[in-house]
Amino acid sequence: MNIKEYISSGILELYVAGSLSEKENEDVHAKIKEYPEVLAEVLSIEKAITQLTAAAKKDTPYSFSDIKNKLKIEETKVISISKPKVNWMQYAGWAASVLIGSLLVWTVTQNKELKNQVATEKQQLEQQIEKASNSLAEAEKLITVFRDKDIISVPLAGQKVSPNSYAKVYWDKKTKSIYLDAKGLPTPPKGKVYQVWSLKLSPLTPTSLGTIDTFTADTNKIFTIDNANESEAFGITLEPAGGSKSPNLEQLYTLGAVAS
Repeated sequence: MNIKEYISSGILELYVAGSLSEKENEDVHAKIKEYPEVLAEVLSIEKAITQLTAAAKKDTPYSFSDIKNKLKIEETKVISISKPKVNWMQYAGWAASVLIGSLLVWTVTQNKELKNQVATEKQQLEQQIEKASNSLAEAEKLITVFRDKDIISVPLAGQKVSPNSYAKVYWDKKTKSIYLDAKGLPTPPKGKVYQVWSLKLSPLTPTSLGTIDTFTADTNKIFTIDNANESEAFGITLEPAGGSKSPNLEQLYTLGAVAS
């Protein structure tokens, strides 16, 4: 954008006088915030208007003494002439225009900010409604799964490192997945994650089903995990972030066998 052409277009004089539309005022206000040259020009126009409207007529370039000397007039009594009065009504009119223009710009700015705030709040509300709807749909899905007669329920009891811990696995062999209810596990320490294991018992063969990286952020503590294994038991250990290739049995939190 050519700022010099914009400044010379005359729109800033109309802006100061309060003669622009709401949209035009918004555009000028945006330019003032973006370009220091435009701001400086607006301040210059306001200053010039104030000076023009407040100033009285300038004194004549010749003094009375100069005229007297040129005409060779003797010293006589000089009758003082009162200075012309300032046109305060005109000054007040310009001041009112500037004030109204400033208030208009402020109002437009406030309205714009209010609209943005309302739009943001609307978006947040829509997201909350969508999240609630998704949560409700997920809850209904879980209820259906838990009530399915073909779902295998496997309770996992707390072990030596954490006797009060507990969890439960709902195994859906048709979809080759499990639903892990881990509400009975404590929040893992920083830098640690829970890792879920599918176990074959004879011989003992653990297969990792992955880590629960979202444990702390998840409110319901119910996690869907793929499991294509012929599991005979399930266990949960506490491992370093990123998980381990084999379970740390000293950090075995819960364990439970699949009923035969």
